[in-house]
Amino acid sequence: MANDKISKAFSKFANVIAEWSGQPVTFVLAVVLVLVWAITGPLFGYSETWQLVINTGTTIITFLMVFVLQNSQNRDGKALQAKLDELILTSQAQDKFVGIEKLDEKQLREMSKSLADKASHVERVAASRAGAATISACLA
Repeated sequence: MANDKISKAFSKFANVIAEWSGQPVTFVLAVVLVLVWAITGPLFGYSETWQLVINTGTTIITFLMVFVLQNSQNRDGKALQAKLDELILTSQAQDKFVGIEKLDEKQLREMSKSLADKASHVERVAASRAGAATISACLA
């Protein structure tokens, strides 16, 4: 139960941070922060401490953002997959496509090649039918 609460709280936190970090104003603030840091270089004599401040700050932010954004991306991917599975199950599409995200790389490549071959065949058939329709229209 406690783990579920922590998970929900982290998901909510990750959503807020992911939304906030993707805003143009956040990018502008980051640029301003770097500019302020660069401008203060002469005041601190371009010291090692001055350099360490930006290096440490950016490293910590990057490290933490990886986890937050990965969590958000994982949830988005799972939600999208669930929606696609629902569309497959409620349509005339083949049920074999439900859950293919769990296949290994080789199986996915094989399925992708098979689908590309089918798409190519469908394009050839459509092109030949369009050509036949054009000829029929010209003869009529």
